[in-house]
Amino acid sequence: MAKHTAVGWGHHHYHHLQNRWLLALLLMLSVSTVIAFFMRSAFDSCDRTVSAAVDGIGSARHVIQVAEKRTTPVAAVKPSPLSFMKSKVVLLVSHELSLSGGPLLLMELAFLLRSVGAEVYWMTIMKPSETDEVTYSLEHKMLDRGVQVVSAKGKEALDTALRADLVVLNTAVAGKWLDVVLKGDVHRVLPKVLWWIHEMRGHYFKLDYVKHLPFVAGAMIDSHVTTEYWKNRTQERLKIKMPDTYVVHLGNSKELMQVAEDTVAKRVLREHVRESLGVLNEDLLFAIINSVSRGKGQDLFLRSFYEALQLIKEKKMQIPLLHAVIVGSDMSAQTKFEMELRDSVVQKKIQDRVHFVNKTLTVAPYLAAIDVLVQNSQARGECFGRITIEAMAFQLPVLGTAAGGTTEIVVNGTTGLLHPVGKPGVTPLAKNIVKLATHVERRLTMGKRGYERVKERFLEQHMAERIAGVLKEVLRKSKNKSSRLIS
Repeated sequence: MAKHTAVGWGHHHYHHLQNRWLLALLLMLSVSTVIAFFMRSAFDSCDRTVSAAVDGIGSARHVIQVAEKRTTPVAAVKPSPLSFMKSKVVLLVSHELSLSGGPLLLMELAFLLRSVGAEVYWMTIMKPSETDEVTYSLEHKMLDRGVQVVSAKGKEALDTALRADLVVLNTAVAGKWLDVVLKGDVHRVLPKVLWWIHEMRGHYFKLDYVKHLPFVAGAMIDSHVTTEYWKNRTQERLKIKMPDTYVVHLGNSKELMQVAEDTVAKRVLREHVRESLGVLNEDLLFAIINSVSRGKGQDLFLRSFYEALQLIKEKKMQIPLLHAVIVGSDMSAQTKFEMELRDSVVQKKIQDRVHFVNKTLTVAPYLAAIDVLVQNSQARGECFGRITIEAMAFQLPVLGTAAGGTTEIVVNGTTGLLHPVGKPGVTPLAKNIVKLATHVERRLTMGKRGYERVKERFLEQHMAERIAGVLKEVLRKSKNKSSRLIS
């Protein structure tokens, strides 16, 4: 563990630092409890796994919020750009409720709308036959915030859709819900539908999913790259036209920014997570934080990581030990891909350098613990890649694929380094790993510039302003269309 450095201070700082150390103590106890409770009873050399509960480390966030209120003067609160949504009835329809990006992003919109007094309803189209822990926890998180969770089928679903001022359809897959549930009334709902699309993969371009797309009030997509892809693909392949389409870059939540900007909280989280992984404070951690799947590129990342270790060994570089961390594992699923990853780690004899961590809703502890984020999504890349701006908030440089929304976030050579997708990117990524491992100042400078970029354009306030502009336009169009239908 890193030693705490003694710093001289005057009497006028005493009460401030006393509160800060109280924060550290409370946070330490909170995180210790989470890690102790969920840590596996035994670790093998390849599978040092930390499981985080859906609300577990969220309690640490709560401690931070309480402590910040005690130590920070209350500033004038800016009115939310979404204030005009007060008393509006909004229906949010998600294809699933899971720890993946789309549903969590829609949940965040639900909370933003609730905070300004909107009446918000949530529907999940595909639910497991038996309620699992994740679904249960996320639904109760919404209920606690005043979001009403209702069935996506039957008369209640239809009635809610008909009386809503706005219907947000999340992801292309959710399109099939329109005909299945609304049936003959679909034409009454389409004029007030905002379709929020996050997909980049070709198999989502099916007419069954998106045949109603030209008739909705608007589409909202997370990056310019993805928007152009959808416009071209729908016209060329499906022979349909996109509606008015808006690009909305995402932003970091206030909760995450509070942790990212609290040096005491970050240090405590860093120490605890590193201790649980069995790595030293001076070791360098390169991490992918994504669901484990071939499309996210964990296999190619591990090949690059192994190449980087070989380069370091060949050139006899004197640098701290490098570790690869894969956050997003799910051994309960026993997928062929994950088993291949683990087998390759054993075959290459790098078990002591690779750590698999269970998928989690709370990424802040891992962002505090690592040194570099690797965003290795393949094919067309990420539609946006929220984890990228979250890592930049923690002043981490990003090694990303030169594809998708990542190219709109990472400034190559300034806030991170980009490499090609696929096998051609393996060696360039390996060299970039070595480059950041051997140039401490460059790594830190990139991290600081990434943080500055987040503060300029990727905060919750920025996202709320962008979404507010879209919602105003969609509501205006919906009102005009409804008036024409009535007349």
